[in-house]
Amino acid sequence: MIRRFALLLVAPVLVSAAPRAPRIVSINPCVDAVLARVADPAQIIGISHYSQDARATSVPLAWSNRFKATSGTAEEVVALRPDIVLAGPHVEPATIAALKRLKIKLVQYPVAESVPESIAQVREIAAATGHAARGEALAARIAVAAAPSSARPISALVWQGNGLVPGSGTLTDDLLRRAGFRNMSAKYGLKQWDVLPLEYLVADPPRVLLSTAPAGVQDDRMTGHPAVRRLAKHIIVAPYPTRLMNCGGPTIVAAMARLRQVRAQVAS
Repeated sequence: MIRRFALLLVAPVLVSAAPRAPRIVSINPCVDAVLARVADPAQIIGISHYSQDARATSVPLAWSNRFKATSGTAEEVVALRPDIVLAGPHVEPATIAALKRLKIKLVQYPVAESVPESIAQVREIAAATGHAARGEALAARIAVAAAPSSARPISALVWQGNGLVPGSGTLTDDLLRRAGFRNMSAKYGLKQWDVLPLEYLVADPPRVLLSTAPAGVQDDRMTGHPAVRRLAKHIIVAPYPTRLMNCGGPTIVAAMARLRQVRAQVAS
């Protein structure tokens, strides 16, 4: 009886000693995408306003609309009283100063330039939430989805609005290679991110042109241009949604699925 009574006295102490899950504010949409898969919803007290924008989000709106969104200002973030703030490489100096003054932990993640870098960030974000095992599961799923293809590379190019092209040293470049493509950016002499004039594209086109122009939009520098329409008779012009380029992390799974789909189309 005495032993049972002693255990009853100790039990509440043990429960109260259990660590509380950190309250998290994210001010980066790519961090939001990871949090959606590794954090408990109750932990998330703020997300990036971009995640509630249908044109920019990398998460379902049904998920993001459940949370308070901020633009990352010091006033908005501090008012939420987080334990930790997760952000991208660019944070307003005033926000950094306010968090430092209030001793609120800020963790910033650079833009991932490869699949391994992105997987490492997934693990770090999951660990910050207290759910490292979930991060390992997501990392494993990404690694499987991004397993390199052994097929002979096919020349390709991702062409964004105003002719902007991702080159070597970008996550998109790594995904193209893993899906069985060869990014033509280097052949044109472009930098990591550079603009490819329409004339260069027409003079020496890739086998596959991945266009980020929204479906049905006739952009004069994209697939709606007469020169590109003529070019489409000789090469494959395939849509590649911008949302697949905004982030790494879980977005890699969807991006690789799309690239492999296009690669299979070419092979057939």
